[in-house]
Amino acid sequence: MAGTSSQENISTRQRKLVELARIEPKLELTTIAHHIDVVWLEEAWRRTRKDGAAGVDGVTASQYAANLEENLTRLLERFKTGRYRAPAVRRVHLPKPGTGKTRPIGIPTLEDKVLQRAVLMALEPIFEQDFLDCSYGFRPGRSAHQALERLWGGLMAMGGGWVIDLDIQNFFDDVDRDRLRNFLGQRVRDGVICRVIGKWLNAGVMESGQLHYPEQGTPQGGVISPLLANLYLHHVLDLWFEQTVKPRLQGSAFEVRFADDAVLVFEREEDARRVLAVLGKRLAKYGLRLHPDKTRLLDFRKPGRKGQSFQYLGFTLLPTSSPFYRNQCLIRFL
Repeated sequence: MAGTSSQENISTRQRKLVELARIEPKLELTTIAHHIDVVWLEEAWRRTRKDGAAGVDGVTASQYAANLEENLTRLLERFKTGRYRAPAVRRVHLPKPGTGKTRPIGIPTLEDKVLQRAVLMALEPIFEQDFLDCSYGFRPGRSAHQALERLWGGLMAMGGGWVIDLDIQNFFDDVDRDRLRNFLGQRVRDGVICRVIGKWLNAGVMESGQLHYPEQGTPQGGVISPLLANLYLHHVLDLWFEQTVKPRLQGSAFEVRFADDAVLVFEREEDARRVLAVLGKRLAKYGLRLHPDKTRLLDFRKPGRKGQSFQYLGFTLLPTSSPFYRNQCLIRFL
């Protein structure tokens, strides 16, 4: 019962953050960290995976839990006073299925995961009021299947269209940290929160026994990284497309994004080509690069037309002339 009561207390505080962010969409919030106390950290601990690999300190969940209350109390004190030092992230490379390539993943220490979870629990209610409906990745109550349904439904309502299949090359490695801090500061000015996020961004990377300090990027694998990635692309891509691009188009258009994967769909070919011509420059302004081979413009207007298809979120979307589907797309797993 005590655990249920604590969760309800945290939910109440999160709702207050939601209402504040919703009522004042342009307000810079300066007092957030006071919500994070020992009870908040206990809930963050409860939500943290206990079966993951250990970080650079080698501490496991069972070892940390042996003296949990004291460990969380000390963690809170270091966090609030600014004495918390973000440990280096252990980097491993996991194979990409069917490609022969690998993906770098960062593994924070268990304690770092708990603190990142706690900060995420405070920031997520705020930024969820700002993020647009076009983004689906790593957001509460949203999924890859919902992104596909939005893409499918939008194409069907449009009667097919022209699709920019957008691939950002090495996104997590190329994020400009100064610009990310600026985006964060447009909404959150709490010194304790901003300071610890800065420490996470500047934490070293331990790889094959060697410690190095990248000057840009945010490590994949960190609990806070998906939120920061969404924040970055919210400003770089989503708001730009919604507020600057769409009002200048001749036809209708929409975006669907899942983390750093996105598609831009247009009713008219000329609109799609105009946006594709400036898209690389837009991303380059913020230190990002379009993948030269994977980014492409696809004709996806009518079933069976030139047999076009494209991949999104691990699925393949194929035109089909089946009478059952009529003018719809067949979505199948790879």
